[in-house]
Amino acid sequence: MERPGAASELQSRLSSLSLSAFPGVEPEQFVHQPLARLQNTDLSQSSTPITKQADMEESKEDSGQHAQAAAEQAHGEGDKENNTAGSSQLSAEMKAQMPSLASPTTWTSAALKELKAKLRMEQDSVVTVYRGDIMTVHVPTVPEASKVCWEFATDGYDIGFGIYFDWSPVTDRSITVHISESSDDEDEEEELEGQVGNGDVEKGSKNQTNSNLAEILPVYRQDSHLSVNGGSHDFPGEGTYLLKFDNSYSLWRNKTLYYRVYYSA
Repeated sequence: MERPGAASELQSRLSSLSLSAFPGVEPEQFVHQPLARLQNTDLSQSSTPITKQADMEESKEDSGQHAQAAAEQAHGEGDKENNTAGSSQLSAEMKAQMPSLASPTTWTSAALKELKAKLRMEQDSVVTVYRGDIMTVHVPTVPEASKVCWEFATDGYDIGFGIYFDWSPVTDRSITVHISESSDDEDEEEELEGQVGNGDVEKGSKNQTNSNLAEILPVYRQDSHLSVNGGSHDFPGEGTYLLKFDNSYSLWRNKTLYYRVYYSA
């Protein structure tokens, strides 16, 4: 049987114990701050809104950059179209100011052998226009004459011929010859030599981009192997004639050309 004194001593010791005996622990924390008040330490929940917000801001920034780039591109294309339209309008105005050109006087002659025999004796009057090439004779106007004249013939096959006039001021009075190659596709069918229809437009003729250039006679295939082709044209003013001998449509055959160009009062 326990002694009353021992029980009283044990109760006295227990009552003397308190939470203050444990450092760092406040007794009110367990009474007034339950576990429900502890902060949530789930980092995934707290970082998700920040990540979404950053993505939205980045998406807005990218959209703004794309819109700005598209606006700059549209502005550049608009300027380019305006410049092209302005150039075309200027070219059209320049052409409208040029005086109209009269048609040339043309003729043919059966004296084929006689012309060839004569031109064989003259220097640089017999040339070869190679397949795919265009030979252009530049003939400037001169004060001593009033018109330009030409005659030409070929051996065996036809050749394209046309005349243009360049209104640019004359800086050189000498007659010069220029050779250029055709840029036609190589898959073009071979020409049917000797079978030339009337009015057959020369396939190798090119569009002229020079705003000072006017057409006198478009390039057509001429039966210059059957008869002499000749003609003349009165000077419309100061400038340079371009006589084109066009063999660009031929894939296989070179053409032997007999020609002469001269002035007349």
